[in-house]
Amino acid sequence: MITETVETDAGTARITWRRARKPAFVLAVGHGAGGGVDARDLQALADVLPGHGVSVALVEQPWRVAGRKVAAAPKTLDVGWRGIWPAVTASGAPVISGGRSAGARVACRTAAELGAHAVLALSFPLHPPGKPERSRAGELLGAGAPTLVVQGGNDPFGKPEEFPEGPYELVEAPYGDHGFAVPKRAPVTGEQTLQTVTDAVVRWIGSLG
Repeated sequence: MITETVETDAGTARITWRRARKPAFVLAVGHGAGGGVDARDLQALADVLPGHGVSVALVEQPWRVAGRKVAAAPKTLDVGWRGIWPAVTASGAPVISGGRSAGARVACRTAAELGAHAVLALSFPLHPPGKPERSRAGELLGAGAPTLVVQGGNDPFGKPEEFPEGPYELVEAPYGDHGFAVPKRAPVTGEQTLQTVTDAVVRWIGSLG
């Protein structure tokens, strides 16, 4: 595990690397507005993917590195993401742009301009909780690259059945909330749910040309 800092026009970002021995891809993945790269799904991917030939770059946005508790505005998040791109593309391996929640929105918004090979959207916040009329589907539909959405079945920011038809694949993590946690009464455990997430990502990356 190697950590590096990267200066961006939005401030200092930080990348924690989990490298594969012979990477076929790099997955650059950002965190949400309410947490960091210690999110369970991001850590699970960082543990699993290097064994499948994918280096994982866990990217902390400048606002998080600076110790602020409130996320920066979307445009500023995009600036930070653009700033880390040279570091994640330096190896020459194709880069999958990814993130959870707000980080997934950033990945979708910037994928085309940055030339991302594909997009991974974990817990894409289709709309604010209880406000389906404020849809962010346009960001997802405009990604312009092969896209996988992994969504909890009980995500208040958008359940799988709420998503529109589009040029992307969607995998449901049954009973999962926005952080892929499941109720105690659910017939699956939290560990099984995380495995659903990692299995879906491993399979999807294996299908990419």
